[in-house]
Amino acid sequence: MTLKKDLYRDPDKGKIAGVCAGLAEYFGWELWLVRILVVSAFFLFAGPFIFVSYIAAWFILDKKPGSKGSKTPFVAHSSVTKTRGKGWHNQTDDEDKVVVKSKIWQAGEPPKQAFQDIQQRFAKNEIRLRQVETYVTSSEFQLNREISQL
Repeated sequence: MTLKKDLYRDPDKGKIAGVCAGLAEYFGWELWLVRILVVSAFFLFAGPFIFVSYIAAWFILDKKPGSKGSKTPFVAHSSVTKTRGKGWHNQTDDEDKVVVKSKIWQAGEPPKQAFQDIQQRFAKNEIRLRQVETYVTSSEFQLNREISQL
């Protein structure tokens, strides 16, 4: 059983832009082999075509998630967080932003990855909600409420 991978460029492992490193990871080949194939194709077969293809891949492919310099586009999403032990409020975090690609050349996550991320966030928020419900139904909450009303 093989898992479908997405093609990214990996600037952390790459020498110029990480295109060869991304291709090597995608196809499961050794990085040095992909570099030799690209350089050989450049000199032996179609130099201008390989050069233009490399530059196009540099601009079209997204950086590998988690690599240095990879940016997540901004989309606001609220989450409930506890602050200073007194109440709850909405707050946005960088990790709570999801942008789904609609076209292959756009930045963002593929739909399958975005769906998995959203499922994880819902699970995390459900745990938080259970903690809030536990606190609100506890005698500690009632006591704090009565004291604050004095």
